[in-house]
Amino acid sequence: MNSLYQFIIKPVGERYKNKINIEGCELIVNSSISSHKFVNREAEVVSVPLEYKTKIKKGDHVIVHHNLFRRYYNMKGKSVNSTKYFKDNLYFAHPSQIYMYYNNGWHTQAEYCFVKPVLENNTSSNQKLLKNTGILKYGNNTLETFKINVGDLVGFKSQREFEFIIDNELLYCMESNDILVKYGNKKNKTDVSADRLKNAAATKKLAIFDAFEILTRIEEEENMINSTNKNSKASTFGGFAEGRSR
Repeated sequence: MNSLYQFIIKPVGERYKNKINIEGCELIVNSSISSHKFVNREAEVVSVPLEYKTKIKKGDHVIVHHNLFRRYYNMKGKSVNSTKYFKDNLYFAHPSQIYMYYNNGWHTQAEYCFVKPVLENNTSSNQKLLKNTGILKYGNNTLETFKINVGDLVGFKSQREFEFIIDNELLYCMESNDILVKYGNKKNKTDVSADRLKNAAATKKLAIFDAFEILTRIEEEENMINSTNKNSKASTFGGFAEGRSR
């Protein structure tokens, strides 16, 4: 089973990553099909295109566009698969929708590259990401031709921060022509490490627990209001009945 111009893929695991596990506690972080942030972006290659030369092989894991496995609501309000849905658990993917493949490590596909964001150099606790700047994590042949190599500090175009989590690292996916300047190596720059991601996850956990507590309080207050209203209605009805009996 082969397509002429497109890969045939299937998701690795579920189509959505709606749950996170923090210190043994499983939390549901999403229940909407509309949010692209929670769509699974890792797939397994079932077949490669007949008319496309690639190093990607059947069985390789690949990083793909978030819309491939995403579901939508049509004009009638019914949830449907994306236009790339083929059958069963299989989907088509154009070569331009595949960004990386895994073969003894991650390798970029075609002109794609991945940049790791860095933090501003300051001593405050409120550090921010350095705008349009990062460390080249996964390069490609075109960048190497211009002597832009993995580990170099680079500047890139605005609004190219397409976020992916690869091996527990926050990375930006972009193309070669999005890289505008090479600053040098990553000396004196602080990257966004896995520890910082864990801290962010812990913060999210606290936020979720706070949300649950707020919702619980709202529900308790609603129950109290409903109970008060019922008692008020009963009292009003009793008075009316007494008045009618007189």
